Amino acid sequence: MTHLVRVVAFVGVLLVLPAVFAWGQQPERIQTGTQPDVTRTDVEGWKRDLTNWGRWGADDEIGTLNLITPEKRRQAAALVREGRSVSLARDAETEEAVDNPRPYRVVPLGITADEIRIAYHGFIHTHLDFLNHNFIADGVTYNGYRPDPSVVAAEGGHSRNTVHGAKAGIVTRGLLIDMARFKGVRYLDPGTPIYIEDLEAWEEETGLIVSAGDAVVIRTGRWARRAEVGPWDIANQAAGLHASVIPWLKERDVALLGGEAPQDVAPAGIDPAVTVTSDLGPRPLHRFALIYLGMPLFDNLDLEALGDMAASLSRWEFLLTAAPLPTRGTGSPINPIATF
Repeated sequence: MTHLVRVVAFVGVLLVLPAVFAWGQQPERIQTGTQPDVTRTDVEGWKRDLTNWGRWGADDEIGTLNLITPEKRRQAAALVREGRSVSLARDAETEEAVDNPRPYRVVPLGITADEIRIAYHGFIHTHLDFLNHNFIADGVTYNGYRPDPSVVAAEGGHSRNTVHGAKAGIVTRGLLIDMARFKGVRYLDPGTPIYIEDLEAWEEETGLIVSAGDAVVIRTGRWARRAEVGPWDIANQAAGLHASVIPWLKERDVALLGGEAPQDVAPAGIDPAVTVTSDLGPRPLHRFALIYLGMPLFDNLDLEALGDMAASLSRWEFLLTAAPLPTRGTGSPINPIATF
């Protein structure tokens, strides 16, 4: 083979590889390595060493959203080139199912008006969890706020750490880590854990690095599987992030994390002393993010359309925008928008 032919062949391989990754036609990647241990000792150390309590002052109520600076927003806006947008929200689910015990209800109020009755927390409706959504055993939420249940009930909301803190909207760089496509499958089977090594392998292949102030959304293919096999008990059987990813989230200073369910793999697959007797329960990453990192979370995103558009453009970063209802509550229904 001549030198010129070798160069042409090498360039051809470089041109083909991105397209193969973009369309998810690469061979299936097999999980390698052993599952990291996460013990109660580890978690107690993380509570001490990784907490963001006090990082932005004793009165801080928005946690990692502080990482979305004006410069970060300008950088995110510069990502818009094609001017194409796609929603990351699931359409309103009105049919009861094993993963949807509280469907949305639309009540007609005549011909020109109606009322939507929403119970949005859970495992089906797309929503934002904010920083008072979970609390530790003694009733304390992010940054030491201890709500009085009787006051919250009487006043119809919290005095701190509410979703009202995001009233101006969330505007930042979004990154789609399409782990199903990356592994060459339509969806990850329930119970499939995602480790730091998987996230960093994705970074290496795409050339993108998760950085401070990013919103990271993880596609496992939940909705593709649901369309194929029907609803299942997603609360207890889900692909997702392993709890060992928690230090990585702090190290990268992720501002917001989203997934197609609450973000943890289920079952969690770690020391039962953490998931049973610890204050982190069966979703340790989800609770640690809210309580100790002060990281708002998108639950039950629908990333099918986003995955298709990102693959068609071979682009995995975008401008992400979202605006919750400005209430004093623990979260809000949400419709995040990705713009390329």
